[in-house]
Amino acid sequence: MQLQKFDFPGPGGHRLAALLDLPLDGKPAAYALFAHCFTCSKNVRAAYHISRALAREGIAVLRFDFTGLGESGGDFADTSFLSNVEDLIAAARFMESRFEGPTLLVGHSLGGAAVLKAAPSIPASKAVVTIAAPADPGHVSHVLGPAAETIRAAGEAQVEISGRNFVLRKKFLDDLAAVDPEEVMRELNRALLVMHSPVDDTVGIENAALIFQAARHPKSFVSLDRADHLLSKSSDSRYAGAVIAAWARRYIARPAAERAAAPPQDNRIAARTGPGGLLTEVRVNRHSLIADEPAAVGGSDQGPTPFDLLVAALGACTSMTLRMYADRKGWPLDAATVRLTHAKIHAVDCASCELKEGMLDRIEREIEIEGPLDEEQRQRLLQIADRCPVHKTLTSEVEIRTRLSEP
Repeated sequence: MQLQKFDFPGPGGHRLAALLDLPLDGKPAAYALFAHCFTCSKNVRAAYHISRALAREGIAVLRFDFTGLGESGGDFADTSFLSNVEDLIAAARFMESRFEGPTLLVGHSLGGAAVLKAAPSIPASKAVVTIAAPADPGHVSHVLGPAAETIRAAGEAQVEISGRNFVLRKKFLDDLAAVDPEEVMRELNRALLVMHSPVDDTVGIENAALIFQAARHPKSFVSLDRADHLLSKSSDSRYAGAVIAAWARRYIARPAAERAAAPPQDNRIAARTGPGGLLTEVRVNRHSLIADEPAAVGGSDQGPTPFDLLVAALGACTSMTLRMYADRKGWPLDAATVRLTHAKIHAVDCASCELKEGMLDRIEREIEIEGPLDEEQRQRLLQIADRCPVHKTLTSEVEIRTRLSEP
């Protein structure tokens, strides 16, 4: 994933700070806009992991700090729910002017309520995702507890939210009260995915039910079982991101025929390892993969190791080769299953190897052949397994040329 920093003018004239998460090859199939949770920032864990998951699927994501938060300008005390909606619309217009309008809108907590409200004013949007969102933005007033009454009586008050102090003014509460949730859902007219945890003790699961019931089809619901409100566990936010990426393809991706007709501009396989670990994103034409290492060697075990991928390539090539050979011969092969293991062994333990010192690689391959084939056919398929192109590559001399690319 590539990351670019931007800032753009907010509706109040101040600058809003943004990050654009791009696919590995830098060529998005679509764009998404992410709205973070109340008093959070663009760097909150949920925003980070969800944006990464979408970028791996070719969807670029713009996440930004609302006015007065994070690196954005302005005074948070001057903001309100509707000003957040205006910030979202300004972000979408910035995307339209620099890239493309966002076809996917994702909002977390109060950000979810904001994307529901903003969607009709963002023409490019086709699909909306809410995560732990209140059905009524006015729900925030209940979260504030006694401070809400102080704000109404005194006009403003300092409140502590997630260990930080913020000044909220009466206009903030008035804006929340002025939003009609039923009208918002009537005007949405976009595909909707509602995600919520049944154990969310900040915004209860009943809010997801109200949003879902008020929405028109197409609509979907996914339970974020055991997750907290902020999706603070990386595994929860990564899961949410993977589900959103899979769901969104149905509504915002270009038709398969159109994608297939467009030749890739760069047919090289690309792999990128960023900061903070060994997790590596791999792009193979239009397909995305990840590689990693076990925690014991410094990885996070989110994907297969490079050697796993290498051995998997041999297994896939072997089974494909058997399939093609059997089809060409007209043999009744129902299925071919290839199971492999890879290990480092001492050279002296390999009687047939020329190398007699140090270590070498051993791949053991077991092939299960299903179907009413006779013994001669089965033995012939065993011989054909060694003729798969990946097998030939691994057992032949390979030249690898390496150079630095120009900056």
